[in-house]
Amino acid sequence: MAKKFTTLDYCQYLLSSQTNYTITNLAEHIEGYSHDQINRYLKNEKLTPRLLWENVKSTIVSDEAKYMYVLFDDTVLDKRHAKQIEMAQRQYSGNEHGVVQGIGLVNCIYVNFKRHEFWVIDYRIYDPNGDGKSKLDHVSDMLKGLVHSKQLPFQTVLMDSWYATQRLMAEIDNFGKIYYCPVKCNRLVDDSGGVEKYKRIDQLQWSETELLQGKLIKINKFPKDKKVKLFWVTVSPSRTEYVVTNDLTQDYTPEVQAICSIRWIIEEFHREIKQLTGIQSCQCRKSRIQRNHIACAMLVWNHLKRLAFQVGNSIYKLKSGLLSDYLRSQLKHPSIPMTLA
Repeated sequence: MAKKFTTLDYCQYLLSSQTNYTITNLAEHIEGYSHDQINRYLKNEKLTPRLLWENVKSTIVSDEAKYMYVLFDDTVLDKRHAKQIEMAQRQYSGNEHGVVQGIGLVNCIYVNFKRHEFWVIDYRIYDPNGDGKSKLDHVSDMLKGLVHSKQLPFQTVLMDSWYATQRLMAEIDNFGKIYYCPVKCNRLVDDSGGVEKYKRIDQLQWSETELLQGKLIKINKFPKDKKVKLFWVTVSPSRTEYVVTNDLTQDYTPEVQAICSIRWIIEEFHREIKQLTGIQSCQCRKSRIQRNHIACAMLVWNHLKRLAFQVGNSIYKLKSGLLSDYLRSQLKHPSIPMTLA
């Protein structure tokens, strides 16, 4: 009886390969499986985000809730040269600073700030034509699952300005959690207690005290009794952000800046998973194959990240070490010996 191709086989391929992550390349290098067998497996299997959680939950090291953060953000898997791939659509990519053809991926990262360690614990594929859900819907679903199902301790949620909506902020409020998120400079707010009309955030006047301690504001179209704290934060020498939080006791801008810097961990995750797992490289048209490929890439990143943390190395060095092993082997026993006249 022929051996069955498995999820582990495919994950091992994504982990081991360095540049080519296609099914054709896998079929050319693995013994006992044809291209059609691998394609059939990927087309018929149904891997979901639950599989990621089942594999990551035993590796999570939680601490007191005040040290635990939850990050939400999305990224686009570039498919600009593959017009026929299902789920791929034109959407804005922050990395490209423009609209590209791709598959949207909304991710949830769990951070232990005390240990400087983080885990991807959930994700959703943005496919509004398939499930009718927006990115906001996906974040809401993951947040509810985190509180009710996963039941991980955390105190603070960090999000991008795209998710700074009344709906999500209210949900976080209702769960008794704190949020910090940047808001666009054209957002209408009131810092006068109702005396003046709403104005754009970038038109507000700031005293020295407010620059240091923040100011209390009401955001337009929020409930009339809902106030948040606004801070003008320096992100870099050439860039500032307006950040809002429901923690009304927060009164120190440098601390807000430090908290917001944690959000960039998710950019580290996006960069690593794209560069080291081939998550963008699947060329198959069918959405089910794309979903399974993404699920396996998530599992591979999770495995590599845990190993890197255990040995005190970067995830890049861990994977490039496979090439180092190959080079040592070839120098010792070359497959193509060099000769000279």
